[in-house]
Amino acid sequence: MHRAFIAIIAAFVGTPALAQEPPLRTGVDGTFAPHAMPILSGGIQGFNVDLANEIAKRLNRRIEIEATQFSGLIPALQAGTYDFLAAPVTVTKERAENMLFTEGYLNTDFQFVVRKDAPEITKLEDFKGKVIAVNKGAVYDSWARDLADKIGWTIESFGTNTDAVQAVISGRAYANVAGNTAVAWAAKNNPAIKLSYLYSTGLVWATPVRKNNVELRRKLDVAIECMKRDGTLAKMHEKWFGTKPAPGSAAATIYPGYGVPDMPGYDGSEHPATCS
Repeated sequence: MHRAFIAIIAAFVGTPALAQEPPLRTGVDGTFAPHAMPILSGGIQGFNVDLANEIAKRLNRRIEIEATQFSGLIPALQAGTYDFLAAPVTVTKERAENMLFTEGYLNTDFQFVVRKDAPEITKLEDFKGKVIAVNKGAVYDSWARDLADKIGWTIESFGTNTDAVQAVISGRAYANVAGNTAVAWAAKNNPAIKLSYLYSTGLVWATPVRKNNVELRRKLDVAIECMKRDGTLAKMHEKWFGTKPAPGSAAATIYPGYGVPDMPGYDGSEHPATCS
C-alpha cells in the first residue's frame, strides 16, 4: 500500500484493564478535507477523525488511526490491516456484497457553490449558459460533462477543487460543483461564496468492516445510532460543515436494524437502544 503519509492517533479510554486490549485499527484518506486533513503541528484532524475517536470512546477501546491513500484502504481492510474504515466510503451494491456496512451517517450528494450575491438556484436548468468549475478527473467532472448538452452549461476543469472554488470567487466561473461536505467546508471558510443547488444521489457514507465481522458491525452501528440520538453527530456536522443536519438526512435519521436498508448485508433485526 502506497502511503502519502502516516499519522497514528491513540485514544486511551476506559479502565486500565481495558486499556490493555489491542487497539482498534482504522484508516482514513488524510488529504480529504474536511473529513481528514493534516495539522500543521503534526497529526490529522477532521470530521471522520472525530467520528473514529468518538466510536472508540463509546466502545471503551483505544484506537489507532492511519492516514494513507484512499485507493489502499479497502484492500487493507480485507487483508486484516484495519478492523474498520473511518474514511467516508460510499455504500454501493457491489461494495455491500463484499463488506458489511453500518447504517449511513452522512449523505454523499453533489452540491454547487456560487458567489454570495448570486440569485437562488432551484433546478439544474437554472445553470444554462453558465460556466461550471470542477476538479479535473473527479466524478463531478464526468457527471457535469455528461449533462453539458442537456443543461447547456460549459465545464472548466481545474487541478484541485480549491482552484475550482477560486475560479468562482474571481468570476472566472459561475459555480463549482463537488461533494456536498467538501463544498460546505469551502463555503464555511470563504465568506465570498455560499451553498447553492443540491443534487441528491440517494447514496450514503457508512462504516465498513470485513464480511465475517458481524459483531463489530453491530457495535459500530449502535455507537453511530447513539451519536445521532444524543446529538453528538449533529454537533460534529455543524463543527466541520457549518450547518446542522437536515431533517431526514442520514446524519439525523436512526435506521432500523443494522446496515443500510435495501443493500446486501442489511440485517433488519430489531434492537433496543443501548446508549450509555
